[in-house]
Amino acid sequence: MAGNRGVVYLGPNKVEVQDIDDPKFEDPHGRKIEHAVILKVVSTNICGSDQHMVRGRTTAPAGLVLGHEITGEVIEAGADVEMLKKGDIVSVPFNVACGRCRTCKSGDTGVCLHVNDSRAGGAYGYVDMGGWIGGQARYVTVPYADFNLLKFPDRDQALAKIRDLTMLSDILPTGFHGAIKAGVGVGSVAYVAGAGPVGLAAAASCQILGAAVTMIGDFNAERLAHAEKMGFVPVDLSKHDRLGEMIAEVVGVPEVDAAIDAVGFEARGHSGGEQPAIVLNQMMEITRAAGSIGIPGLYVTEDPGAVDEAAKVGSLSLRLGLGWAKAQSFHTGQTPVLRYNRQLMMAILHGRLPIADIVNAKIISLDEAPSGYQNFDKGAAVKYVLDPHDMLRAA
Repeated sequence: MAGNRGVVYLGPNKVEVQDIDDPKFEDPHGRKIEHAVILKVVSTNICGSDQHMVRGRTTAPAGLVLGHEITGEVIEAGADVEMLKKGDIVSVPFNVACGRCRTCKSGDTGVCLHVNDSRAGGAYGYVDMGGWIGGQARYVTVPYADFNLLKFPDRDQALAKIRDLTMLSDILPTGFHGAIKAGVGVGSVAYVAGAGPVGLAAAASCQILGAAVTMIGDFNAERLAHAEKMGFVPVDLSKHDRLGEMIAEVVGVPEVDAAIDAVGFEARGHSGGEQPAIVLNQMMEITRAAGSIGIPGLYVTEDPGAVDEAAKVGSLSLRLGLGWAKAQSFHTGQTPVLRYNRQLMMAILHGRLPIADIVNAKIISLDEAPSGYQNFDKGAAVKYVLDPHDMLRAA
């Protein structure tokens, strides 16, 4: 390894690319581990979840190395790693999971009970998720490698499709999980709240699952224009605050079979001010009786910048009685990436899911990460992909 560098959170609205420690075969407590690999990072993406931290909307500490969307090349393997070797190109689920606890064995790897001392679930480079060092860097350690990593079957094929395959670490499985939990299937009428990268991935998932109509709502005109270009029906939320009426203009009735919240806790209302529960309440209003709502959008337990004291501890004003009366189903939480990433990889490799174009992937260098964060925060209709070793541009 020729010197590691990574994207470091320094405080609200400030990130910087700095020299960081080279990865070691250690867990966050400094204990030696042999079930890990060290990766040369091929690609690593800026995520909306990262943006919440960078805005200062979490309790993330200064000095945190960011990045949980990682694709890499194995350059060193621990003594206990049996199924991976040097040179393998792999996708890293953003979930850190041990593969041995009760939840991992049931496939719920988003809430592993072993990798985080403070709560269920671990992730790389994220607040309160176990202290695992992030992968917006040149090199990174990945534990429990045999269990966690998805090896691409052919190196040359993987590098040729790397813009698409980099989305397997988080946003594509997250969008797919939202669509699955919303009950999307053949002939469904679906609505996705939020036309950012996760929302676009959810909309793409609705299409591949057979939805008859996939609507996507946002205030951002640039993002809506891109969504329409990709074949989704845009819903311009700036027109008025009656979402059901806008849906009726598309499908004839003010309801949908399936709804997906890809916005999360920083949601804004028609007036422009923050209303952290507005999307959830809208989902209950527009989803049909006995319909389902998938909630891949992030909701946090601590939000220092919330609009009121209740929201600062994740307590939102939900009209739950409406959802109960309509017998609706809700599903929240971290996506268990391993449940979906292999089949989504196959869809990509065989030309069924051009996800990089759908989310408008833009490749930038690692050193350009701070400007990427700034532009993404302004609502740029792109998904920034960092290229730490110039391998993507070469491919």
